[in-house]
Amino acid sequence: MSWLTRWHWELGRSGLAGWTVTAETGFKQRARRLKAETYALYLVARNPAVPWYAKAIAAAVVAYALSPIDLIPDFVPVLGYLDDLLIVPLGIWLAVRLVPADVMADSRAKAAEAVDGGLPASRTAGIVVVVTWIVLALLCAALIYKLVRR
Repeated sequence: MSWLTRWHWELGRSGLAGWTVTAETGFKQRARRLKAETYALYLVARNPAVPWYAKAIAAAVVAYALSPIDLIPDFVPVLGYLDDLLIVPLGIWLAVRLVPADVMADSRAKAAEAVDGGLPASRTAGIVVVVTWIVLALLCAALIYKLVRR
Protein backbone atom coordinates (compact mmCIF):
# COMPACT_ATOMS: atom_id res chain seq x y z
CA MET A 1 0.00 0.00 0.00
CA SER A 2 1.53 3.32 -1.04
CA TRP A 3 1.76 6.22 1.42
CA LEU A 4 -0.90 8.13 -0.53
CA THR A 5 -3.34 5.21 -0.47
CA ARG A 6 -2.64 4.69 3.23
CA TRP A 7 -3.21 8.44 3.89
CA HIS A 8 -6.55 8.38 2.03
CA TRP A 9 -7.52 5.25 3.99
CA GLU A 10 -6.60 6.95 7.30
CA LEU A 11 -8.64 10.03 6.33
CA GLY A 12 -11.60 7.80 5.51
CA ARG A 13 -11.25 5.94 8.79
CA SER A 14 -11.25 9.18 10.78
CA GLY A 15 -14.45 10.36 9.12
CA LEU A 16 -12.89 12.71 6.57
CA ALA A 17 -13.41 10.58 3.47
CA GLY A 18 -15.10 13.53 1.73
CA TRP A 19 -11.86 15.50 1.69
CA THR A 20 -10.50 13.53 -1.25
CA VAL A 21 -11.28 15.13 -4.59
CA THR A 22 -13.68 13.02 -6.62
CA ALA A 23 -15.82 13.73 -9.66
CA GLU A 24 -19.05 13.18 -7.74
CA THR A 25 -18.46 15.88 -5.12
CA GLY A 26 -18.59 19.50 -6.12
CA PHE A 27 -16.57 22.40 -4.83
CA LYS A 28 -19.52 23.87 -2.92
CA GLN A 29 -20.19 20.58 -1.18
CA ARG A 30 -16.54 20.27 -0.08
CA ALA A 31 -16.55 23.91 1.08
CA ARG A 32 -19.74 23.29 3.09
CA ARG A 33 -18.18 20.20 4.65
CA LEU A 34 -15.03 22.14 5.54
CA LYS A 35 -17.18 24.85 7.13
CA ALA A 36 -19.12 22.26 9.15
CA GLU A 37 -15.96 20.43 10.23
CA THR A 38 -14.30 23.69 11.29
CA TYR A 39 -17.37 24.64 13.33
CA ALA A 40 -17.44 21.14 14.84
CA LEU A 41 -13.84 21.64 15.97
CA TYR A 42 -14.83 24.99 17.44
CA LEU A 43 -17.49 23.18 19.48
CA VAL A 44 -14.95 20.51 20.44
CA ALA A 45 -12.55 23.19 21.74
CA ARG A 46 -15.30 24.47 24.06
CA ASN A 47 -16.36 21.03 25.32
CA PRO A 48 -15.20 20.24 28.90
CA ALA A 49 -15.00 16.48 28.18
CA VAL A 50 -12.12 16.98 25.71
CA PRO A 51 -8.50 16.72 26.94
CA TRP A 52 -6.57 20.02 27.01
CA TYR A 53 -4.12 19.00 24.26
CA ALA A 54 -6.97 18.11 21.89
CA LYS A 55 -8.63 21.44 22.72
CA ALA A 56 -5.39 23.27 21.93
CA ILE A 57 -4.99 21.53 18.55
CA ALA A 58 -8.66 22.08 17.67
CA ALA A 59 -8.48 25.76 18.64
CA ALA A 60 -5.29 26.26 16.62
CA VAL A 61 -6.83 24.63 13.54
CA VAL A 62 -9.99 26.71 13.84
CA ALA A 63 -7.99 29.91 14.34
CA TYR A 64 -5.80 29.16 11.32
CA ALA A 65 -8.76 28.17 9.13
CA LEU A 66 -10.73 31.30 10.00
CA SER A 67 -7.80 33.69 10.14
CA PRO A 68 -7.62 36.25 7.34
CA ILE A 69 -3.82 36.03 7.50
CA ASP A 70 -2.02 32.96 6.14
CA LEU A 71 1.31 31.49 7.17
CA ILE A 72 2.38 31.80 3.53
CA PRO A 73 0.47 34.52 1.61
CA ASP A 74 -1.76 33.25 -1.21
CA PHE A 75 -0.05 35.44 -3.82
CA VAL A 76 3.15 33.35 -3.50
CA PRO A 77 2.94 30.96 -6.46
CA VAL A 78 2.04 27.35 -5.57
CA LEU A 79 3.13 27.56 -1.91
CA GLY A 80 0.47 30.14 -1.04
CA TYR A 81 -2.38 27.72 -1.65
CA LEU A 82 -0.42 24.61 -0.81
CA ASP A 83 -0.24 25.56 2.87
CA ASP A 84 -4.04 25.90 2.98
CA LEU A 85 -4.49 22.60 1.18
CA LEU A 86 -2.17 20.77 3.57
CA ILE A 87 -2.23 22.52 6.95
CA VAL A 88 -5.99 22.76 7.46
CA PRO A 89 -6.93 19.17 6.43
CA LEU A 90 -3.97 17.68 8.32
CA GLY A 91 -4.81 19.79 11.36
CA ILE A 92 -8.42 18.64 11.20
CA TRP A 93 -7.27 15.05 10.83
CA LEU A 94 -4.99 15.33 13.88
CA ALA A 95 -7.65 17.04 16.00
CA VAL A 96 -10.28 14.43 15.06
CA ARG A 97 -7.90 11.63 16.05
CA LEU A 98 -7.33 13.21 19.50
CA VAL A 99 -10.98 13.87 20.34
CA PRO A 100 -13.18 11.11 21.83
CA ALA A 101 -15.44 9.64 19.13
CA ASP A 102 -18.73 10.34 20.93
CA VAL A 103 -17.81 14.01 21.49
CA MET A 104 -16.80 14.40 17.84
CA ALA A 105 -20.03 12.79 16.63
CA ASP A 106 -22.10 15.08 18.85
CA SER A 107 -20.14 18.15 17.70
CA ARG A 108 -20.55 17.17 14.03
CA ALA A 109 -24.32 16.80 14.50
CA LYS A 110 -24.55 20.25 16.12
CA ALA A 111 -22.31 21.74 13.43
CA ALA A 112 -24.44 20.25 10.64
CA GLU A 113 -27.53 21.87 12.17
CA ALA A 114 -25.74 25.20 12.51
CA VAL A 115 -24.38 25.18 8.96
CA ASP A 116 -27.83 24.47 7.55
CA GLY A 117 -29.33 27.29 9.63
CA GLY A 118 -26.46 29.73 9.09
CA LEU A 119 -23.44 30.06 11.35
CA PRO A 120 -23.37 32.72 14.05
CA ALA A 121 -21.00 35.62 13.43
CA SER A 122 -18.84 36.68 16.33
CA ARG A 123 -17.26 40.12 16.24
CA THR A 124 -15.32 39.27 19.41
CA ALA A 125 -13.71 36.22 17.79
CA GLY A 126 -12.69 38.33 14.79
CA ILE A 127 -11.12 40.95 17.05
CA VAL A 128 -9.24 38.26 18.99
CA VAL A 129 -7.80 36.78 15.78
CA VAL A 130 -6.72 40.18 14.44
CA VAL A 131 -5.18 41.24 17.76
CA THR A 132 -3.33 37.92 18.02
CA TRP A 133 -1.79 38.39 14.57
CA ILE A 134 -0.84 42.00 15.36
CA VAL A 135 0.87 40.93 18.60
CA LEU A 136 2.73 38.14 16.77
CA ALA A 137 3.82 40.59 14.06
CA LEU A 138 5.06 43.07 16.68
CA LEU A 139 6.97 40.34 18.51
CA CYS A 140 8.60 39.24 15.24
CA ALA A 141 9.47 42.84 14.38
CA ALA A 142 11.01 43.36 17.83
CA LEU A 143 13.04 40.17 17.48
CA ILE A 144 14.28 41.15 14.03
CA TYR A 145 15.13 44.65 15.26
CA LYS A 146 17.10 43.15 18.15
CA LEU A 147 19.00 40.80 15.85
CA VAL A 148 19.80 43.51 13.27
CA ARG A 149 20.86 46.03 15.90
CA ARG A 150 23.64 43.78 17.28
